[in-house]
Amino acid sequence: MKLIVGLGNPGAKYAQNRHNIGFMAMDVIAADHGFSPWRSKFQGQISEGRFGSEKVALLKPETFMNLSGQSVGEAMRYLKLAPEDIIVFHDELDLAPGKVRLKTGGGHAGHNGLRSIHGHIGPDYDRVRMGIGHPGHKDAVAGYVLRDFAKSDAEWLDDEMRGISDGIADLVAGDGPKFLNAIALRVAPPRSSTSKPKPKPTVAAPEPDNDSRSPMQKLVDRFR
Repeated sequence: MKLIVGLGNPGAKYAQNRHNIGFMAMDVIAADHGFSPWRSKFQGQISEGRFGSEKVALLKPETFMNLSGQSVGEAMRYLKLAPEDIIVFHDELDLAPGKVRLKTGGGHAGHNGLRSIHGHIGPDYDRVRMGIGHPGHKDAVAGYVLRDFAKSDAEWLDDEMRGISDGIADLVAGDGPKFLNAIALRVAPPRSSTSKPKPKPTVAAPEPDNDSRSPMQKLVDRFR
């Protein structure tokens, strides 16, 4: 069994915040793949389903971001899982918007949700780092992550969510590269094969050779 956690803050006030991109991913996965209705459990909202033979629980902690570990730890213990069975989706300041990277273990890089999870279950869980960009100065970070995505973000955000939905079964099966490729195909799709190729540069036809000398004679004349 896998426990997939999306980080965010509960309530309509925060629903479209950059900090809530993890919640957004969970909602898309649940809706697209026919998971059970969300219900309250483990100090959060949980939805259950399957990918093939693998049972999966989706969790949105409702403890607020800074206490996310309380919910994750309770769910992990109740479901008798190990940290290696947990995948956490979270916002990542150090990645450009639309970029997604995978990471296992390591530090929390100052992310308060990850810091809390570290405190409850340790660092040995998988993370899906979802880029939201950086405001440019550390003093602006708190306000930036707690503001809604801009209208200009709508297109890449929708593409990213579709890609996550496309590839989530591969991630659950342990194929991280295939999961990332599914996102890349949505966010940066290949050019259409029907697009017109660039015209090739025109190459002038060689002028006719009126020299009647033999190749050997030409070679001899070069060194005279």
